[in-house]
Amino acid sequence: MSGPGWPRCSFVAEAAGDAREGTAPPADRWFLVEHPGPWGRVALAQSGVDPRAVTAIGAWAAAQRGRVLLVRRPGRRVRDGAPRRWFRIDSRPGHEEIRTGTFADEAELVGAVDAAGELSTGPLHLVCAHGRHDTCCAVRGRPLAAALPPDSTWQSSHLGGCRFAPAVVLLPHGYVLGGMSAADAPGVVRAFRDGRLDPRWVRGRSSLSPAVQVAQHHARAATGALGVDALRPVGTKAAGDGGWHVELADPDCTVVLRERVVDTGRPLTCAATAPGHMRTFDLLDITTATP
Repeated sequence: MSGPGWPRCSFVAEAAGDAREGTAPPADRWFLVEHPGPWGRVALAQSGVDPRAVTAIGAWAAAQRGRVLLVRRPGRRVRDGAPRRWFRIDSRPGHEEIRTGTFADEAELVGAVDAAGELSTGPLHLVCAHGRHDTCCAVRGRPLAAALPPDSTWQSSHLGGCRFAPAVVLLPHGYVLGGMSAADAPGVVRAFRDGRLDPRWVRGRSSLSPAVQVAQHHARAATGALGVDALRPVGTKAAGDGGWHVELADPDCTVVLRERVVDTGRPLTCAATAPGHMRTFDLLDITTATP
């Protein structure tokens, strides 16, 4: 089902109109390690990182619902022996924070998982460019990364959701985007710096459940609320037959969804060899507060 004769996964998903909303990978926190490459398919474990660091960072991720990524600057190489950077990010609503530090020896990363580090005030933009994991990420991610501000942009290892390449994460909030062009990307990150989202590309916020991600998507369309802190989840209730009842605030909005699993009849990534399935949400009802 996959191979040289098949179109790349992101182009097929785009043509099929696969829904982006609700597909942000789960993560309350992120740990980024500057590693110029090469990156193995399983980035942290297969890229020659010091095994002690791999163990410590892996344990941190398991305990903190964290996601670990290798990162590198677009088009730049680290000089041999030059210090590299780590970032530890909290993406939970109301706790957004970026801490950073440098290391000369990867063994120092063992302590970085709970080190104070330095508080970083600016946002970070990650663009998946992990070609060894999925070709679409490299083909579509690298040109987009090159179009963004170099001081705040990093190429990253596998983010998840390759069929929505290029995949972008806006930190510290953890908003995951997909499908942007290099021409659209600068405007999107400028809006984020100003506290606004461009809803066309938003897959969801990593710290929120898929149902809440989808509810926020429909609420943005219904209310026009585009602030990065708008539509705060205040209640989520599961019902039978895949039903979800999501309450949002600022502004108040109630969204009713039905979750389904759909067989696609096609591979969902460039590396897949068999048809996959995907989760979808149907909008059943939406109620907004009267102004």
